[in-house]
Amino acid sequence: MLNLLMTPRTARTVRGLIGSVADAVRSVVAPASLVEEKAPAVATVPDPADVLTADELPPVETIESAAHEYERAADQARRADRGKRAAKKVLDRLPAGVYGTWRVFRTPSSRQTPDLAEITRIFKANGLGPVPMKACAPSLKVERVEVAPAGVELLAGVAA
Repeated sequence: MLNLLMTPRTARTVRGLIGSVADAVRSVVAPASLVEEKAPAVATVPDPADVLTADELPPVETIESAAHEYERAADQARRADRGKRAAKKVLDRLPAGVYGTWRVFRTPSSRQTPDLAEITRIFKANGLGPVPMKACAPSLKVERVEVAPAGVELLAGVAA
């Protein structure tokens, strides 16, 4: 009934206030309940077939340097992508033309993608079953660790 008397913005503000009060009460009554959320397990996949053997591994310093550079470049690319998306949001709405010292225009794309809806229709019409799909390549991730977790084989010892 209370929601019928409020604007949507007021209702959101009241809900936010109630949530803040509930968090404050929980922090006094059971402070651990606010921080006991466990991080979701990261899914891993097996190494590809062409990874280096123990005898072929470069020095650990080279690996650390490459991992650091990869992380730095990936972070820089994410930031650049966010900036590009924000700028594109503005530019996509503009008609073609010259704006100050910038010309905004569109060109046809040379990229093509399969029309999955049409492929599915053809498969169904000809009784070919589901459309065959294959998984994408796994993503390479790096993260800095302060101390090697217990039970994890250190590859630095293998390379030495």
